[in-house]
Amino acid sequence: MSLLLCQKRSMHRSEITIDLGAVRRNVKTLLRALDGTGLWAVVKANGYGHGAVDVAGAALGSGARAVCVATVPEALELRHEFPAERIVVLGPAEGRDVAHARDAGLELCVSSSEIPDRVRVHLKLDTGMGRYGLSEVVEAPEIVGLMTHLATADSDREFALAQVERFEELTSSYAHLTRHVANSAAALRLPEARFDAARCGVAIYGLSPFGEDPSADGLEPALRWESHLAQVKLLQPGESTGYGRRFVAERPTWIGLVPVGYADGFPRAATGTTVRVAGEPCRVVGTISMDSLAVELARELPLGSPVVLVGHGVTLEQHAGVAGSINYELATRIETRPERARRLVIDS
Repeated sequence: MSLLLCQKRSMHRSEITIDLGAVRRNVKTLLRALDGTGLWAVVKANGYGHGAVDVAGAALGSGARAVCVATVPEALELRHEFPAERIVVLGPAEGRDVAHARDAGLELCVSSSEIPDRVRVHLKLDTGMGRYGLSEVVEAPEIVGLMTHLATADSDREFALAQVERFEELTSSYAHLTRHVANSAAALRLPEARFDAARCGVAIYGLSPFGEDPSADGLEPALRWESHLAQVKLLQPGESTGYGRRFVAERPTWIGLVPVGYADGFPRAATGTTVRVAGEPCRVVGTISMDSLAVELARELPLGSPVVLVGHGVTLEQHAGVAGSINYELATRIETRPERARRLVIDS
């Protein structure tokens, strides 16, 4: 077996670049699609792994009227950076979190008839999602908005329209309140779901809510993830790489080892997906390890050759399709701790 050992070199395991310019352009694309309906940028889960504070600033600066998060602690982090902006907490809040929300001027989404006092509330109605929500409107002076969540805006238009119709029936007498239904998928392709505001998450990051090529809806991925070849070796016929010997060479085969694995957020189930090595598409082979993955090379390449894991035509949608997952999950799993990756923020 021929082997080129990895030389010691002072480089990061991988590098994640967030392009806030792409976020700004995606917000403007959504605003054009919404045609007058307000856009609220969803930045929960640290901005789908992109950085909540950075994305919130870019979205608000490009026309978003509010930002939405899942928890009160997420909202409090944003409140320090955006003292005057509208921040909506989508998930349930109880006890001390309600008091913190009141003190910080946050808005809460409530799914029960118990409305907290002295805090702005959005009443959530269950029109078919089968999760949080009431079956009818209750009245309280704290309620400033009415909302529901679509279960199939990305997959079943008829069911989504039935939800919209049900919401309209429940809220037609309350048009003086802010009504919001649309998510990213509905904002792009379901105009019937436009009311006063749309809560858009995945699309502002340039990810497709339909699992398709994002460019089909004019979206531009904001995240780029790159690494390098840390080792290159030649497998002879019958030799394998990785746990379980899932890839066994049938002929002399060059493989490259990339210092990224499922602990970094590259899904273990994505064996068989394609990345780009030195500008060329290469297949991920063998079992993806905690800290490493292998790619099949067409020829011997030098150590340090660049590897694009996401970006430049390599999409999270593609990886998700191979892994049997969705781009939302993959984006939020990418690890950005400095000991795992270097994170760069640019504004193109």
